[in-house]
Amino acid sequence: MRTSPLAIVLFVVAAFLGALGQFFYKSGSENTDSTVASYIFNARLLAGVVCYVAVMALFVAAFKRGGALTVLYPIYASTFVFAAIIAWFA
Repeated sequence: MRTSPLAIVLFVVAAFLGALGQFFYKSGSENTDSTVASYIFNARLLAGVVCYVAVMALFVAAFKRGGALTVLYPIYASTFVFAAIIAWFA
């Protein structure tokens, strides 16, 4: 199966959003007091959840366009690179 360039672009965007979501989880966790309410009403944690939901939607869109799992998942591994870059500048 041939993977469309659009599916690859969608996965690169998903990788960046996944890394951004990880950053929001990390920074949001520093502002909680370990109560459920502090997790629910934490804007950064919510931003992380929004990023992860967007990643899921991008995955579905990429697979719908004929993206091959064997091509796209190694591209998603760039999340680790994006996370390191975001952490460096944060």
